[in-house]
Amino acid sequence: MNTAPRKAEEVISLKVTLRGIRPPIWRRLEVPSRISLGILHDAIQAAMGWGDHHLYAFDVAGRSYGDPARVDDVKDDMRLTVTGVLKSGVRRFTYTYDFGDDWEHEVAIEGKRAAVDGRRYPACVAGKRNCPPEDCGGVWGYQNLLAALADPSRSQVEGWSEWMERGFDPEEFSVDVVDTRIGTRLKSRPA
Repeated sequence: MNTAPRKAEEVISLKVTLRGIRPPIWRRLEVPSRISLGILHDAIQAAMGWGDHHLYAFDVAGRSYGDPARVDDVKDDMRLTVTGVLKSGVRRFTYTYDFGDDWEHEVAIEGKRAAVDGRRYPACVAGKRNCPPEDCGGVWGYQNLLAALADPSRSQVEGWSEWMERGFDPEEFSVDVVDTRIGTRLKSRPA
């Protein structure tokens, strides 16, 4: 039995955008066409900089997908591939991470093409802005964090000094850093 990883023959381009934040925070990912939503979850976690400390679910055409061992009333996200989503006619779906902070991401299927020999997949090929820190309170909390960063005198009053000590820069983004993080997390292999 051959257990070697299969080469990606086609890749699908996805744009993952964090909803509710302006200017937008987004990542463009190229993923193998046969990637499951469960593995896509791992790729999005790495691409956005999330720590995978919370529950998540995908909503595809009104159906919820996730890890049924951790979340009630979801279909198994390891059984649906991005190609399966595309074949059903769906071009946009959502991914929600952290049911408390409720980080909602729009996932747009942009197209597909042949894989490039020697390129690792999944891969981040573009993006903008740093992802909000984990557990900062969702969109509302992140807006308060940005206000505190803009006016450091507010940081002690609003309790944001921890984030400032970490040197958080909301504009920071490096496609190379993100792509490396995806490769490390998923142990991506060349096509």
